[in-house]
Amino acid sequence: MNNIPTMTKNLLIVNFLAFVATWVLELRGIDITSLLGLHFFLAKDFHIYQFVTYMFLHGGFTHIFFNMFALWMFGAVVERVWGPKKFLFYYISCGIGAGMIQELAQYLNYMAEGLASYEQVNLGGQVMATADYLNLWTTIGASGAVYAILLAFGMIFPNERLFIIPFPFPIKAKWLVIGYIAIELFSALSGPGDGVAHTAHLGGMLFGFIMIRYWKKHPESSNRFGRNRGQEFFDNMKRHFDERQQRSNNRRRWVDEPEEPTYEEPKKPKRENQEEIDAILDKIRKSGYDSLTKEEKKKLFDQSKES
Repeated sequence: MNNIPTMTKNLLIVNFLAFVATWVLELRGIDITSLLGLHFFLAKDFHIYQFVTYMFLHGGFTHIFFNMFALWMFGAVVERVWGPKKFLFYYISCGIGAGMIQELAQYLNYMAEGLASYEQVNLGGQVMATADYLNLWTTIGASGAVYAILLAFGMIFPNERLFIIPFPFPIKAKWLVIGYIAIELFSALSGPGDGVAHTAHLGGMLFGFIMIRYWKKHPESSNRFGRNRGQEFFDNMKRHFDERQQRSNNRRRWVDEPEEPTYEEPKKPKRENQEEIDAILDKIRKSGYDSLTKEEKKKLFDQSKES
C-alpha cells in the first residue's frame, strides 16, 4: 500500500470502507443504497448529492473487486503522471458525467415506454405504482469513473503492451480501450436486462475523452492543479536517458580512442633546498654520478620522490 500514490490509495480505502458499511447496515435492515444510490431524477427518492455518493457503493464483492483492481492497476500510473489533484478532479468529474449519461438513457427509456401516461405498470403479473417502479431505477458503482481512468491510460500510453487474460499475447493499450468501448456500446444497444449500467461506462469514457482533449488544447487550464507532473515525468526520463547515453559514449571513447597520457611538470624543489640540489646537479655534469657521496645521492633520491 505504501507504493500506491496517495489519491489512488485513498479512493481504494474509501470504496472498501463504504462496501463494508453497506454490508453491515443491510444486516441491520438499513438500505443505504436507497439513500446514496443514484435514482432516476423523476423518482421521489432522487437527490442531487447522489451524483457523487453513488460511485462509492457496490452491489457485491465481484463488483467492487474488479473495479478496485482496475483502479489500482491503471489509476496508480495515471496519478503519477498527472498528480493527485488533477487525478481526483478527473475521477470525480467523470463519475458525475457517467451518472448524467445514465440519467439521460433512463429518461429516453421513460419516454419510449410512455410511462408518463400510466399510474401503474405490470411487471410480469405484478402490478406496481409507476412512482415506485421509477424509484427502482437506481445506479451504483465506480465503473463510470474507472472506465474513464482506463481511457486516460490508453490516451497517455497508447502503445504500452498489456497482458490481459485470457489472451496469450500482449495487447496495446489503445486497442484494449477501443475493444472495451465496442463491447459496452454493443451491450448498451442490445437493451437492458443484464443489470449493468453500460451507458454509464460509456458516459464516463465520453467525459474523460472530452476533458483530456480540452487539456491538450488548453495546457494552461491544468495550472490550477499545480505543477505539470506529466511533463516533469517525461523530462526526468529524458534526462536519465541522456545521462546514460553520455556515460556510454564516454566508456566507448575510452576503449576505442584512448586519450594520450598527460604529464605534469615536476614540482620545483623547495626554496631552502634549491641551492644544494643545484650544486649536486652541477657536480654530476662535471664529474658524473659516481662522484657523488652517499649523502648526496640520498638527498637527490629523496628530492626526486617529493617531486
